[in-house]
Amino acid sequence: MSGGRFSTPAALIFDMDGVLVDSEPLHKRAKEEAFRRFGIELPESVYDSYKGRPDATMLPEVLGARGFSAATIAEISQVKRGLFESIQHELRAVPGAAEFVNWAASHYRLALATSATPRNRELALRIVNVGHLFEVIVDSSQHRHPKPEPEVFQVTMGKLGLTPADCWIIEDSVNGLRAAKSAGCVAAGITTTFDRATLSAAGADMVVDSFPELRDLLA
Repeated sequence: MSGGRFSTPAALIFDMDGVLVDSEPLHKRAKEEAFRRFGIELPESVYDSYKGRPDATMLPEVLGARGFSAATIAEISQVKRGLFESIQHELRAVPGAAEFVNWAASHYRLALATSATPRNRELALRIVNVGHLFEVIVDSSQHRHPKPEPEVFQVTMGKLGLTPADCWIIEDSVNGLRAAKSAGCVAAGITTTFDRATLSAAGADMVVDSFPELRDLLA
């Protein structure tokens, strides 16, 4: 047994934003500035509720409910994308992420399952420099229904040829953990984005504050 009552996994499936790279604050800054330019101000609770979900889901839902046309939403999305690209040089790896992935690669099969676009996925993996260690990589171009729907993890497991019982999923967001549990997997939450209580309430089977702590659970 490893990690308490859970069987040792055959594979670890990683989320990306907030797990491997500390990208959530940059995406939020870019959205806030884009919204400000169009006279929009959103409460923190809205941003929190969409962490782990792509802009292609958030913007139409949030702005459509506020009466913005599809054309304006597309314009705001383009502005946000440009703003993010202007600050993406600030993007950094989550502390310990690269070291953990390098260690895990010699013990487990590894996969990446993200709602990010192919472009942002490629950027993040260059920064962490671990892309070559993932046997399977699934991004937004390979699934239609974003988290908290489990599709991204189901597609990933299908490509691995594994069952939910074989996989642990590492997530930082409420939506990601809900998706992981809907997929039937063991879900490990890491407190890079939400606190322990929030991750536990979202269904995390275990919560860690760092990658060394997760390694200790698996070792």
